[in-house]
Amino acid sequence: MQKKILLLGSGELGKEVVIALQRLGQHVIAVDSYPDAPAMQVADACEVINMLDGAELDRIVAKHTPEIIVPEVESIRTERFYDYEAQGIQVVPSARAANFTMNRRAIRDLAAQEIGLKTAPYRYATSYEELAEGAHAVGFPCVVKPLMSSSGKGQSVIRSEEDIRSSWEYALEGSRGDLAEVIVEAFIEFDYEITLLTLTQSNGLTLFCPPIGHRQERGDYQESWQPAAMEPELLHEAQEMAAAVTAALGGAGIWGVEFFIQNARNGQPGTVYFSELSPRPHDTGMVTLARTQNFSEFELHARAVLGLPVAEILHVRNGASAVVLAPETCVPGAAPVVRGLAEAASFPDTDFRVFGKPTVRPFRRMAVGLAHGDKQVEPALLVERAKKVAAAITVASLS
Repeated sequence: MQKKILLLGSGELGKEVVIALQRLGQHVIAVDSYPDAPAMQVADACEVINMLDGAELDRIVAKHTPEIIVPEVESIRTERFYDYEAQGIQVVPSARAANFTMNRRAIRDLAAQEIGLKTAPYRYATSYEELAEGAHAVGFPCVVKPLMSSSGKGQSVIRSEEDIRSSWEYALEGSRGDLAEVIVEAFIEFDYEITLLTLTQSNGLTLFCPPIGHRQERGDYQESWQPAAMEPELLHEAQEMAAAVTAALGGAGIWGVEFFIQNARNGQPGTVYFSELSPRPHDTGMVTLARTQNFSEFELHARAVLGLPVAEILHVRNGASAVVLAPETCVPGAAPVVRGLAEAASFPDTDFRVFGKPTVRPFRRMAVGLAHGDKQVEPALLVERAKKVAAAITVASLS
């Protein structure tokens, strides 16, 4: 049965969600704050609004009368979701989940204080003075993040007293929405970090994708690979933690649950630290577009949204992804010029996606290179192959 679905946020991840939903026969209205966003290019209809304006959200919901609302970004007046849910509209994964996870304070307090998951020591700050106090409390170095942001925007490391002012200002610049508050947390000496894509379903069955490793710069992912090599007991611990926090939030959908991993050393067991959680497809999960699984993260999300059961998630082959960024020297707001697709297409066992974003800004993610190989191929080799694909694709601003 066809349902009307309102997608709130229409970037590259939302675009893949729209494609997955339409392949299942659904009608999707894509919403974002700017026209011609990637998901709008493939949706059945679109709207441009300020999603932080509750009245505008109410207007769009009343206009389209969707049966399902799928949030795909943080900068939404999420408290309105409770009212929509009371009206009988399905909110993905749930109004509670969307409201909690759009703000790092709510999800961190839930994970650390209510559920008791191991996290880095942390403090909150609403001013430079509070940030300085919090940084001294957790110790140097420490990490600062806006409470509401995505893709690493506004994230930085404070290494000394001299970095506090610039980190505070950078966090405010990168904050999405109207919330001027940050979290400062102790820097964990981790060996690696993973995203554990977790699928919750309306039938109560929770499934996990093979763990995804990733590397970050400026707080944003640069490459990801699947599977990430992990000790079985640490993977099991991460799965238990992911199951606990998603169960506490409720609802059906794909979740990107991030962890820091410390390997065993000096006779001490390894440690898993909960980091963050997104109630939607994760950017590092674009590696699943390399068909590393029987369903991509976007297909899994679409099926969970519609209540279609997934019996199992199968690891089909190894894969990697590498991002293509607009150059630092590009003209912000200019139209992009993308070149090199023929060269990128010449590499064996690879693929790529160009997102179709209408404008550029420095370091904006514009495309992704993909590589795959059988289960015997080391993911590190696939990362290098994906990076070659990404390097072949160049982005410039139209003068």
